[in-house]
Amino acid sequence: MTIELTLLAWTLVLALVQVLLPAMWRNRETGIDYNTGPRDEPGPPVGIVTGRLQRAQANLFETLPVFAAVVLIAHIAGREGALTLWGAGLYLAARIVYVPLYAMGVPYLRSLAWSVSLLGLVLILFAVLAPA
Repeated sequence: MTIELTLLAWTLVLALVQVLLPAMWRNRETGIDYNTGPRDEPGPPVGIVTGRLQRAQANLFETLPVFAAVVLIAHIAGREGALTLWGAGLYLAARIVYVPLYAMGVPYLRSLAWSVSLLGLVLILFAVLAPA
């Protein structure tokens, strides 16, 4: 398996972690009885950190399909190389850094991390779309 595919797999692990984090934080707010029940009635308002973790998860899920698709296209087309390696590495690293920055409410560094992840996507897209 290529490094890019391995990085994609680790990004999927990150996605699962980002599903669990807001759920675990919400358990702290509502208690396990509410979260294991049918939740027919609205619970208490979502706390600040839980809301941030939910938004960070949604943000990852906006670009994750693009990342997965472009990594798979690069692999199938045999276009892997320095750009795809750097792109996939930057994307995953930036997405990992993004989560705690968002949870802690750090504004400018969080946006920088997001921008670096976007740069990673652009690098892979360039490798895929550039003339052979």
